Amino acid sequence: MTHSGTAPDAGCPWTCVIISVLYAERSCRSTGLLSDTTLLLELDGVSVARVERLADGTRRVHLVTADEAARACPTCGVFATRVKGSAVTRPRDLPYGESRLEFRWHKRRWFCREAGCARRSFTEQIAQIPAGARLTARLRSAAGRRVRDAGSTVLQAARDLHLSWPIVMNARIQAREVTDSPLPEAEVLGIDETRRGRPRREQDPTTDKWLLVRDRRHTGFVCPAAGGRR
Repeated sequence: MTHSGTAPDAGCPWTCVIISVLYAERSCRSTGLLSDTTLLLELDGVSVARVERLADGTRRVHLVTADEAARACPTCGVFATRVKGSAVTRPRDLPYGESRLEFRWHKRRWFCREAGCARRSFTEQIAQIPAGARLTARLRSAAGRRVRDAGSTVLQAARDLHLSWPIVMNARIQAREVTDSPLPEAEVLGIDETRRGRPRREQDPTTDKWLLVRDRRHTGFVCPAAGGRR
């Protein structure tokens, strides 16, 4: 996609990409439908440029930066004025609806022209998607709350949110807030067993697809009152 009436410079490989990002940003400000889509997504710092549905039903959401603070140098804090290039990242977010949802964040690289700053360039980042992050902050927080507040196992939370076991386990450790309400008295104590081994797959007789039934870290619950049965 290029801005109509603008001839890209063949000598600059980033020209077409930068024009596409700028065009999408202007469209987000002027098109009410896209503004409504952005409001529905409710991810602070970005706007929805467009949404497309792929052949497998996946909804691909193209995002552009909507926070002016994203062009501030993370080292010195000075706002950049010269664009270096463009980049596209694929942060993962909370599931929404039954079909798969994936992001494409079209963001810019900036030159830091502050004389006393050691950083020469940087890419845009926002609070929900820090530099180098593959998950949105709200997805990581939701994973931790599922284990901490909802009583879900790490494995089940990972399956529900389409994440790996180590990511959810790390999110649980980071969720350190303690609720004020007293915990109920336990009638029977059990033990969580975590199995570490080779993953196991079984073939679905209807679709012939191989499904993961046990991953490298499988968690079960042992009940002493039931003679150690799960």
